Amino acid sequence: MSIQIHLDLLLAKRGMTQKDLAGRIGITPANLNIFATGKARAVRFSTLEAICRELNCQPGDLLSNDD
Repeated sequence: MSIQIHLDLLLAKRGMTQKDLAGRIGITPANLNIFATGKARAVRFSTLEAICRELNCQPGDLLSNDD
């Protein structure tokens, strides 16, 4: 199972950068990039919730299963 992360696509649609989003949700740009590139071993629900709140999306818009 491979989980795909669509953060950069959602950011582009909203005219935002990873740095912009990181500042709004209170994490470092480096940590957001680790998530965006699929290198994170885990993500907190609070972080996922903050991302979705700022991007006005649902977790399913951000993540998908590539099976």
